[in-house]
Amino acid sequence: MPTPDFSLPLTLTILGAGAWGTVLSFLLEHNGHKIRLWSRRHDQSLAATLEGCPIIVSAVSIKGVPALARQVRQIGLAPGTILVSATKGLDGETTCLASQIWQENLPEHPVVVLSGPNLAKEIKAGLPAATVVASHQPDAAQTVQQVLASERFRVYTHHDPLGTELGGTLKNVVAIAAGVSDGLELGTNAKSALITRALSEFTRVGTVLGGKTETFFGLSGLGDLLATCNSPLSRNYQVGFRLAQGQSLETALAEIGETAEGVNTANVLFDIAQQKNISMPIAHQVYLLIHKKVTPSQAVEALMERELKPETPGA
Repeated sequence: MPTPDFSLPLTLTILGAGAWGTVLSFLLEHNGHKIRLWSRRHDQSLAATLEGCPIIVSAVSIKGVPALARQVRQIGLAPGTILVSATKGLDGETTCLASQIWQENLPEHPVVVLSGPNLAKEIKAGLPAATVVASHQPDAAQTVQQVLASERFRVYTHHDPLGTELGGTLKNVVAIAAGVSDGLELGTNAKSALITRALSEFTRVGTVLGGKTETFFGLSGLGDLLATCNSPLSRNYQVGFRLAQGQSLETALAEIGETAEGVNTANVLFDIAQQKNISMPIAHQVYLLIHKKVTPSQAVEALMERELKPETPGA
């Protein structure tokens, strides 16, 4: 296979035609690139969609990543082809992140993580936003930065792909808790405390899993946390809000109509916490809530009645 040509504009493949994949297609077409948008729901040849594309963007849900990564490995990519992982979530079977699954299947290819405070509906409406592209291979991250960046979408590079992806993944669980807070009308004081303590919690978890502390205070950590916890556009926020309003999880997910990765992530985090003995009180209450072991009010009470302690970093 010939080496990819990164001369702009490019022909790019986006795997996944959901809300996020469609918006990424919109951003890239705005920059003059030609897009091939692939979906498992459509009768398309994956091999033909991948052929000749120097950059492949994966925007499928975490549930679909393992099988898709194996398919792409079997088809094969030209040497030097860049894989961009835009999926937020943890695989239920392996507890791996999407980028780790892609790297395992495509070890000879650069993998770049794309994550940030990127609410799809706002970006589609043309509102300004910023994101992070992170990779252990700086040249690959810089190439993706040049391809994606525009006057409406500012792109930063980063050297910590694991922390970048973990920030975008762990905040989805916190967004469910934030939705519960607003659904119960607990007020600004309570929600501010929740978000602040959650940042400490998922930084603690993220560093144990290999991310760098400072990454969680950047766009893909704190930035994404603030966006997701404060917007009704967030699917995970909507799950929590609807649970607080008395809906069942099944009804909430059905009415939202799109994947809310925080539900799956809460389940995986519970397993990780058990295995590694990590304290995750907020994530634990979200886990209990989605499994109907506590009510929203009981979850709040459990957090408020925890043992008193000093506020120290990571505590």
